[in-house]
Amino acid sequence: MTYQPTAISNDLGKLPHLPGWVTSGRAETFETVAFRSGAALTVLDQLICDPRYGVPVKLFANRLVLSAATATSKLEGRLAREVDIRDAYHLTPPGEARGPDGDLLAFWRAAVRIRADVAGEIVDLMGPVLAGELEIWLKEAQDRTRTHGPLAGCGTVLRAVLDADDRAERVACLLSDIVLAQALNWKAVLPVSAQRLSKGMLRDLTTSGQGAEQVVQARILETIEETIRLARDLARRAEALRAVAPKLRAKGSDAAVELFLTEDAVAPASMLSPRIRGTNIPMTDRAARRFCDRLVELDVARELTGRPSFRLYGL
Repeated sequence: MTYQPTAISNDLGKLPHLPGWVTSGRAETFETVAFRSGAALTVLDQLICDPRYGVPVKLFANRLVLSAATATSKLEGRLAREVDIRDAYHLTPPGEARGPDGDLLAFWRAAVRIRADVAGEIVDLMGPVLAGELEIWLKEAQDRTRTHGPLAGCGTVLRAVLDADDRAERVACLLSDIVLAQALNWKAVLPVSAQRLSKGMLRDLTTSGQGAEQVVQARILETIEETIRLARDLARRAEALRAVAPKLRAKGSDAAVELFLTEDAVAPASMLSPRIRGTNIPMTDRAARRFCDRLVELDVARELTGRPSFRLYGL
């Protein structure tokens, strides 16, 4: 997977979608999981790798990042809410400590920026404690992927990491996502493994054998199915935002629109003002707030917090 400039689909009704037989019924055997996951991963690969479908891939990845951070917080026993994690990251002033919730979101944001085939970048993110086994773990997972499919490879690496350290949930889920990316020849990572897993499932994975692994694979499959629906939804939202972009008269509106197509949450006071992030285009604080409110009025963005101040906006 490579991040490419988004092209607008001529007919969003033609976006790839999951056939009914993939989502109907339960994944009752390893064979069923492998069969259904093959179809689901094919659809997901088409959506994110073909720019004709107009999926804003960076925004898509950042939306998954927040969900992964929320799920990982539960796995690690902190139970932070999505809104608290988002606020801890986006509203902490530069240079100040974000706290564990903000750091967790920063971890997953870094995960979608690493290259899945560069071991050094993986080690830098996972840390040195478990890094000595990385090559072995990935090799075992790749071997299992070749014989039983990508989700089997995910299960293999999850078990291997948790056998080494039962508190390394975020590293285990990171490596599972890397195994998936490598299997599909994506250059970057999409954080899907953690989303629907529980501490009990991971504990059973290291103690209960194949039955527990089948449950884990089925949950990752459910996440992939949900991820496809998210990708299709964001393609439509991106299309709507681009359609109204010519109506926006603010200086730098094109750059601001592209920021909304990249970031899951936009803080006007720090990401649009005094300069639009990633550019040298100036925007006053007042203009930034008016720009965001205009997007809400046009029904192409929403305010995420419900607060009168320290607000965040997103598609």
